[in-house]
Amino acid sequence: MTLMSKALSIAAVTVAYEGERLLGRHLNALLGQTRPLDEIVIVNNGSRDQALQFLQSNFPMVTVIDLVTNTGIAGGLSAGLSYAALQKRYDWIWTLDQDSVPEADSLERLLEGLTVLGASGHRIGLLAPLCVCSEVGVSYPGLLWRNGWRLPPPEAKDLPTSFVDATISSGSLICREAVERAGLPRVDFFMDFVDLEYCLRLRRLGYEIAVVRSSVLDHALGKPRKLRILGHSAVWTDHAPWRYYYMARNEVYTIWNYYPNWGPKYSVVRRLFHCASRLLLYGKNKTACLKMMFLGVVDGRKGRLGVRFFEGAK
Repeated sequence: MTLMSKALSIAAVTVAYEGERLLGRHLNALLGQTRPLDEIVIVNNGSRDQALQFLQSNFPMVTVIDLVTNTGIAGGLSAGLSYAALQKRYDWIWTLDQDSVPEADSLERLLEGLTVLGASGHRIGLLAPLCVCSEVGVSYPGLLWRNGWRLPPPEAKDLPTSFVDATISSGSLICREAVERAGLPRVDFFMDFVDLEYCLRLRRLGYEIAVVRSSVLDHALGKPRKLRILGHSAVWTDHAPWRYYYMARNEVYTIWNYYPNWGPKYSVVRRLFHCASRLLLYGKNKTACLKMMFLGVVDGRKGRLGVRFFEGAK
């Protein structure tokens, strides 16, 4: 472990919603890190199960921010970062989901990557582990923004660290200075695209985002399943119809407001069309999901944000 990593203060912030079944494994993984955390914070996001009682009985050492209502990942992250970065002023904040399970040395590996990159003069605002879904064997390597989203080139897999323009929030180690300059995640997004918008905000301020491949975190985006249709294999995750509303709305709103040219806008339209095509092939509740996606596009163009409640939404 480097002297730099010992000197830094680090808090973990986990957003949890009805996480009684998942939080035990998650918190044991955090408590077992080879680089101990200075504080572990759970944002209990309006849970209706016994998660709060579970935490009080089994993990009394954990700080709990108990929100009255479910504010989505956006509100939960905002509350956690406000506490850990702006109030307690930890140097770095490790943001996680309740179903994320980092390997024992995941945080230590991130800090080793930070030491190497910092010595090379890079201005790092966010470090991410390699997120993998062990159940189906897929990974989330981050995304590049080139007037549209792109996957990193294949050769990035052979590098110890690679620079990206956006990554998912789970496992991200965020610098306090970056939070102070960029502000908090957009609460009016509620959920979906919250992390990608925040990463784009960091990049616009000149911060770099790096994936440290030796740091591994087991995490799944939803409940992915492997499919095979007409000889082709695919991985697909079904979501409730209302989720497609937030996915489409928040991305359309962000790109239309951040990028005035038609190239980025066209890339979003093309990506949403591709998503709709895959939904027709693999998804459930196809009609309802497509309707919600369309409504999201309309509201994103109009700038109509905030929480929209649909039947079956939590």
